[in-house]
Order: sequence, then structure tokens, then C-alpha cells
Amino acid sequence: MLFHLRTLLARTALRNGNTRLVRNFRCGQAIQNNVGLKGRDLLTLKNFTAEEIKYILWVSADLKHRIKQKGEYLPLLQGKSLGMIFEKRSTRTRLSTETGFALLGGHPCFLTTQDIHLGVNESLTDTSRVLSGMTDAVLARVYKQSDLDLLAKEASIPIINGLSDLYHPIQILADYLTLQEHYGYLKGLTLSWIGDGNNILHSIMMSAAKFGMHLQVATPKGYEPDPDITKVAEQYAKENGTKMSMSYDPLEAARGSNVLITDTWVSMGQEEEKKKRLRDFQGYQITMKTGKAAAPNWTFLHCLPRKPEEVDDEVFYSPRSLVFPEAENRKWTIMAVMVSLLTDYSPQLPKPTF
Repeated sequence: MLFHLRTLLARTALRNGNTRLVRNFRCGQAIQNNVGLKGRDLLTLKNFTAEEIKYILWVSADLKHRIKQKGEYLPLLQGKSLGMIFEKRSTRTRLSTETGFALLGGHPCFLTTQDIHLGVNESLTDTSRVLSGMTDAVLARVYKQSDLDLLAKEASIPIINGLSDLYHPIQILADYLTLQEHYGYLKGLTLSWIGDGNNILHSIMMSAAKFGMHLQVATPKGYEPDPDITKVAEQYAKENGTKMSMSYDPLEAARGSNVLITDTWVSMGQEEEKKKRLRDFQGYQITMKTGKAAAPNWTFLHCLPRKPEEVDDEVFYSPRSLVFPEAENRKWTIMAVMVSLLTDYSPQLPKPTF
């Protein structure tokens, strides 16, 4: 019924000379830079080259321009369905995925722990094969990266990491799109991570050097990033001629930085550690004092939800804060991921500078 309504509206628009709702899209082979991602999984940015990540960001900017700015209707995912498995609740991941997939003509199907228990009543192997027969892709927000890896191994459709204990790749895509929009480039920027050595940081470590960005990290003792991931990140920095540093001093990490980044200190599943964590993270709040150590053009990112102990109101609500454009870009980047993995779409917008 929705399809017929859209068709009627488009025909009416044509008769009235209004092109706003007209189907005006191109879905051809993605030949630029010889990048073709159709059928791939997105489990971690470690598995993607610089050009592949840039391509997703290019598609993100293209879709945002064509749909938001030009008002085009692009049913690129018409007839396709997406399984959404959420072991952890979410605002931005769920909203961006559901609204974005529907906006492109697809049908998202949301499953909570009340609907599906990965590996409990049914093996992950069986679940992945059932999902492969009923959906075109699955986005899973899970506790364990190993569950995602097994889903991807057994599935015949793309599996997308909506968050795991190790990585949060779709968040970092939104961060990079936001920074590219603000600065006009990414290469040469210095990112500072001040906080927990968690999945967000891991995803930055797996990708920043590929863009020629430097990374300065400060965590409390005992909250460092995964040592194996750190080794890979150090190798990436060496290969790409960038710098990566680790310290326990927030001001040292902020020195000369273009972007100050933090995240929650107490993630879901860590509630029993809250008192200890708040004690251990004292001195890690991002304030204007932190910003004084940074570059004159510094900005601030936070994936949300935010607590005042992580960043004070003066920074969070200041013109330097990009958190709300960052949140909106979750939608455009996840749309680009879906389009890139499920179609042969060619962006019409000129390639942005990275």
C-alpha cells in the first residue's frame, strides 16, 4: 500500500511540474576508485581499507545532499528487509537505522532480547541461517564481538556491527563525516581521546591512521585499550606516517589537538562498577581548561548519552561542540552502509576531500 501511495504521489508531482517527490536516482555500478562493497560484512573498520571507508563517507555525504538538501526520493532499498537484533537498548542506533532504512524504501524489523536470545533457545548457527533466508541484512547490537563473528561466518547476508564489546564502527563513520563537514578535510587532524579505553576508542584506533590522522590517548591506569588492538594501531600509524601516543594525563593528550573526544565512563553492564569508575576517572572531565591545551580550532565530540562528569555544560553546549550534528550523521552514515553493502550505488556528488 505504501508503494502505491508513493507511486501516486510521484505521478501527481510530475503532472503538477513538481519534481520534489519524483524518483530521481541512479543505481549503477560503483566504479569510482574501483570500490565495490556489495555483500560485505561490517564487523570492524580493521577489515576496510582507507579507500573503502572514504567511499562509505562519500555515499553518506551524497545521500545527505540528495535527500535532505535537494528533497529527492531515493527508494534504493525498496523490497529489501533488515533484521535488527538489539541485546542492548539504544536511542541513536535504533532510530538512525529504522528511519534511514525506511526512508530508502526498505523494511526494518526490530528484535529485542524478548524476541530473540542469541545462542540460548537456538544456536547462533541456526539463527544466522534463518535470518539469511528471511532478511537481506542484519544489524546486531550485542555484548560479545564473538557472537557477531559467528553470525557473519554462518550467514549468507551482510552482518553489520551496531555495537559490541570491542568495536562500534558505525559511530566512528558518523564522527568522521562530522569532522569532514566541519574542517573540510581529515588528513593531518589530531584526535585526542580522554576517557575509557573502550569500543569507541578501538574503532578510532583501527581507522584514524588510514586517513592520516594522529591520535593522542589518555586513560586512567587499568582502563587502557586492548593491547592486541593497540599493537595493530601502532603498526597502522607506522605504515601511514602518523603519530599515536598513550598516557595517563588528559592535558598531555589534549595538547595541540584539533578534536577532543570522550564517551561514557560507565557502559551498560558495568553498573556495579559505577562508584569505582567515577572515583578512578576523577580529573578526566573535559572542560575549557582542557581546551586551552588544544589547538585554537579545537572541537568536541561525544557519541551520547552524556553525563556531566564526562564533559561540563560549558563545553558540551558551546559552539565548539559538534555532538548534535554528530548524532544526526549517525542516520546518513548507516544509510550509506546499507546502500553500499546491498546495492551497486554510484554517488552523484563530487568526492569530498579527505
